[in-house]
Amino acid sequence: MLNYRIHKNLSNIKWVNFFSPWERQRAYFAVLVWFVLIYPFCCLCQLAPFVLFFTGQWIFLALYACWYYYDKESPKRGGYRDNWFRRLSLHKWFANYFPIRLHKTVELDKKQNYIFGYHPHGILGVGAWSCFGFDGCNASQIFNGIRFSICTLPGNFTAMFRRETLLSIGLIESSKESIEYVLGSEERGRAVVIVIGGAAEALEAHPGKHTLTLATRKGFVREALKTGAHLVPVYAFGENDIYKQIDNPEGSVLRKMQEWGKKKMGISLPLIYGRGYFQMALGLLPINTSVNVVVGNPIEVMKTENPEKEVVDRIHKRYMEELAKLFDEHKERFGVSKETNLVFQ
Repeated sequence: MLNYRIHKNLSNIKWVNFFSPWERQRAYFAVLVWFVLIYPFCCLCQLAPFVLFFTGQWIFLALYACWYYYDKESPKRGGYRDNWFRRLSLHKWFANYFPIRLHKTVELDKKQNYIFGYHPHGILGVGAWSCFGFDGCNASQIFNGIRFSICTLPGNFTAMFRRETLLSIGLIESSKESIEYVLGSEERGRAVVIVIGGAAEALEAHPGKHTLTLATRKGFVREALKTGAHLVPVYAFGENDIYKQIDNPEGSVLRKMQEWGKKKMGISLPLIYGRGYFQMALGLLPINTSVNVVVGNPIEVMKTENPEKEVVDRIHKRYMEELAKLFDEHKERFGVSKETNLVFQ
């Protein structure tokens, strides 16, 4: 009886077709590389200084410390983006795995600077990474003349080697100093991409759910006013569907623990699962479901050195209205029911 049950469970698992076309095989490979960079590589980078120290590699550690001190301002200065690295075919293979597609609704003036508000955060914001970080969706061609820089937590620039990898993509710290430095330079056509919902919104990243942590987040509006950058709402349909998350309703023990972790460490640690590399039942790789990133109309913002609260509130309200409008205009096109509304909290 036990053997029968095991055989039955194995027969219900959907296995990967090992003889699928080369295009599909390389997409699986790209996702595996991405997984290694996100998880094992990140852990190794955190441990690297200790390994070097306790194995007597002090000279190498000292040299890196000198480099780190010399280069400490790069995360606030827009990094040193390596276009060759960003445009590797590997990133396009990764985008084709889901697939991730970038949709433009209006032309952007390359003589103007922008702040892109990316929604929702999802678990890892793969649409933001693929479109505006790695250029896996041809953003450099779709928005010709616009140079993108994604904001990320300052803590992501503390691990050796991983720090240089992120800087080579052009990532910057999610601080007002770095945003104002990039958008305040003489170079035009700069676009800072902010995944506004952050760790709090990641806890709402359940398939089919469209709840945003935005109602009280107004810092990006204030930065737009101080720099004169126009605000561009962006919504990624399917971002919440690439992972499944253990139920964590408000007030539950799990949610309270996650909120505590977010408060103490700045990360929310959602409990997720996706699919495996050889089978599609369970694993930590993302589920290959379509992600469609739609870029809306820019909201014109007049530069104001000391914006008043009333002005910030007014533009923030308009931003939410434009984002809801963008969602409603495209939701049925990308498989969301007509009755579904965007929820702000």
